[in-house]
Amino acid sequence: MAEDEGSVRVDSWIWSVRLTKTRALAAAACRAGHVRVNGERAKPAQPLRPGDEVRVREEGHERVVVVQKLVRKRVGAAVAAECLVDNSPPRPPREFVPAVAERDRGAGRPTKRERRDLHQLRGR
Repeated sequence: MAEDEGSVRVDSWIWSVRLTKTRALAAAACRAGHVRVNGERAKPAQPLRPGDEVRVREEGHERVVVVQKLVRKRVGAAVAAECLVDNSPPRPPREFVPAVAERDRGAGRPTKRERRDLHQLRGR
């Protein structure tokens, strides 16, 4: 389960410790620039070693973890918690997350009043 020597691909490790749901999503996050290792943008095949800091950006929130153990295969949540140290800042409470204005599909263009409400909601 755990590897003591060598290195592991960053996309494989992110998937193994359950930071992403699939390895394909982990690789896509790396290619999109949402993963940083020790402050540098990471490619999917970049090797990881114990002590490396990994930052994964997801849904407007950043997870900051430090690699403790290297794993190649997906592990359970209890084992995954032993493989990393989570230094992530706490997520903002839901009531402070700004609301997103949505319109019904096929409702046409917004009226002048609706545009004003949208601008006020977005803080313009």
